[in-house]
Amino acid sequence: MTDDPQAEHVPIAIIGAGMSGLALAAVLRANGVEATIFEAEASADARTQGGMLDIHEDTGQAALRAAGLYDGFRAIVHPGGQELRLIDRSGRIRHQHSDDGSGGRPEVDRGDLRTLLLSALGPDTVRWGHKITAARPLGDGRHEVIFAAGGSVIADLLVGGDGAWSRIRPLLTDALPAYAGISFVETDLQDPDTRHPEAAELLGGGFVIALDGERGILAHRETDDSLHVYTAVRAPEDWLDGIDFHRTEAAAAAVLASFGDWHPTLQSLVTDADGPAVPRKIHALPAGTRWDHRSGVTLIGDAAHLMSPFAGEGANLALFDGAELARRIIEQPDDLDAAVQAYEGEMFARAADMAGQTDAQMRLMFSPGAMDNLVALFEGFAAEQPPQ
Repeated sequence: MTDDPQAEHVPIAIIGAGMSGLALAAVLRANGVEATIFEAEASADARTQGGMLDIHEDTGQAALRAAGLYDGFRAIVHPGGQELRLIDRSGRIRHQHSDDGSGGRPEVDRGDLRTLLLSALGPDTVRWGHKITAARPLGDGRHEVIFAAGGSVIADLLVGGDGAWSRIRPLLTDALPAYAGISFVETDLQDPDTRHPEAAELLGGGFVIALDGERGILAHRETDDSLHVYTAVRAPEDWLDGIDFHRTEAAAAAVLASFGDWHPTLQSLVTDADGPAVPRKIHALPAGTRWDHRSGVTLIGDAAHLMSPFAGEGANLALFDGAELARRIIEQPDDLDAAVQAYEGEMFARAADMAGQTDAQMRLMFSPGAMDNLVALFEGFAAEQPPQ
């Protein structure tokens, strides 16, 4: 194929300003290598990022250290966020542990973490409002990326960090995300200590999991003290399609039809929500997804290994992917092809292992005896911890 003579040349083009793309650019820049991120959203604050992330020592935190951002990360950690409560459907707390600050998975707000990563980049690193419509190989490892608003760039290395429905993934594999069998409905309770005191008292200050094998409620106390709630149901893929989420009360009733025997305070996390309920179908790529290496293009984060959220690995692996690809590029700046091959080999093994663990965790949480099994799991973790 011939080059577009009007296309701009970009040595490293990253598609998507998510966790993986930002980490890649941040670690590269910390080591004197510039990359350019192309992001479809119009600006950094075009939408609320939302949600809490537990950032693991060996992956997410390692990536932030590599970017020189660890001190900044510690400054945005949510105190008390590692508190955990396991609650059965009757509202009984079956297991809990507090956050004493010694755990290796502190919680941060996703938006705060994104802001921190952006602070490590140059003012022109991210080009906002660049939604891609196509990407094509040109030969010799180069790829052209074409944008919806017009124009294109030619990259020596094209990195797809553009999430679950990546436009770059088809250059490497025909794998697609599949419905994981679980649907979420997200709700928020604002100022819960004053306006929703019973829910606030039951849920506490950290993370809550309530399960009965087919249904679940997962909730976080956010940095603004609100409660962010995920109501989860094992359901057919079209279940959410039959609920009119424009009618808030009717939507809550439809969701809670599956929770009729749950404690009223747990039900109130849906019925008393402030603002609309947001439906989400959970998808995942097949565990062990990989591709034959092709010169000049690779994937990071969810574009490479989308997983369900039930082991908390997605954002951590995304950060680590970005940092590890950057490390390989820094080590072999004159042989991008070898750098990418080295990254991919390690990433495939790492992602396959984590995808297997995530699938096992999802099966545990949505199977008979789920709460008993989860309590036993966390009590086993607690027994393994050395005394303080």
